[in-house]
Amino acid sequence: MKKSLFTLLVALGAATTTAFGQAAKAPDAKTEAQIIALEKAGWEAWKNNDATWFQRNLTDDYVGATASGLWDKAKVVSATPKGCAVKSFALANFNVVMLDANVALLTYTATQDGVCEGKAIPGKVRAMVNYVKRGGKWLEASYMEKPME
Repeated sequence: MKKSLFTLLVALGAATTTAFGQAAKAPDAKTEAQIIALEKAGWEAWKNNDATWFQRNLTDDYVGATASGLWDKAKVVSATPKGCAVKSFALANFNVVMLDANVALLTYTATQDGVCEGKAIPGKVRAMVNYVKRGGKWLEASYMEKPME
């Protein structure tokens, strides 16, 4: 089921781009650096149980999908202070694709060591994140991860 949902979202992103007659393209170096830095900051905020980062950097219509369920912005912000005990994480294999001038798709892999709600979190995940530029600022609009075997 999780694999199917991940595949569906990837296909939806590709179909949306095709439907609007646009080809996805590589970002300029500055935009790519901004998106990756923002994602890394989000992981640091998660590790440090910093809900204010999520309040400021998620869209109001944010949607997340992880092994623990579906998340909206309010749920992320309220759950973060209760948080997880994250010992460490590392992000790698970044790829940023611009779907249009104000929409970026970021994919990467993450390794992590921690516990959330009394359960060990997956050791390695593949993540897909959509960022949108609103009011001149990049915001996270959706996040999805799939545990890797």
